[in-house]
Amino acid sequence: MAENNNDNGVMELIDLLHSMISEAWCLPIGAERCVIDKNQALDYLEEIKAKLPVELSDARRLVAARAEFIGNAKREAESVRKVAEDKARQLVDETEVIRIAKEKALGITQTAESRSNELRTVANQYADDTLMRTEEAISAALEEIRQARTRFRSVAGTQTQNPMQNIVPDQE
Repeated sequence: MAENNNDNGVMELIDLLHSMISEAWCLPIGAERCVIDKNQALDYLEEIKAKLPVELSDARRLVAARAEFIGNAKREAESVRKVAEDKARQLVDETEVIRIAKEKALGITQTAESRSNELRTVANQYADDTLMRTEEAISAALEEIRQARTRFRSVAGTQTQNPMQNIVPDQE
C-alpha cells in the first residue's frame, strides 16, 4: 500500500497512519494495546520520512521567499517613507523660505515707501525753499528795477524840462 500512496502528501500519510491506529482492534489486556499491520505502518513511516525532507525544504524555501518578500516590502516601504519625509521636509523648507522671502519683501517695500515719503517731503521742502528764494530774488530785482525806473524818470524828467541845458555848443 506504500507504493500506492507515493503521490500522497505527508499529511495524507499521517492521516492514513492515524486512521490505521484508531481503527485497529484492541487486545483484551487493555484499551491502550492494539494490533496494527506492522509492515503497512512502517511503509507509511518510510514514505513520510522520504517526503518530509522534500516538503520541509519546500517549506523552508517558501519561508525564505516569504521572508525575502517581506524584507523587500519593508525596504521599499522604508524608502517610500523616507522619500515622503524628505518631500514633506522640502515642502516645509520651501514654505519657510517663501514665508521669510515674503517677510523680507514686505520689509523692503515698507522701507522703500518710507524712504520715498521722506525723499518726497525733503524734495517738496527743497522746491518750496528754492521757489521762495527765487521769489524773494525776483521781488528784490523787481524792486531794484522799480527804483531804477523811478530814478530814471526823475533824471529824465529834469532833462525834459530844460532840454538845452545838457547840450554842449560846437567849438568850431
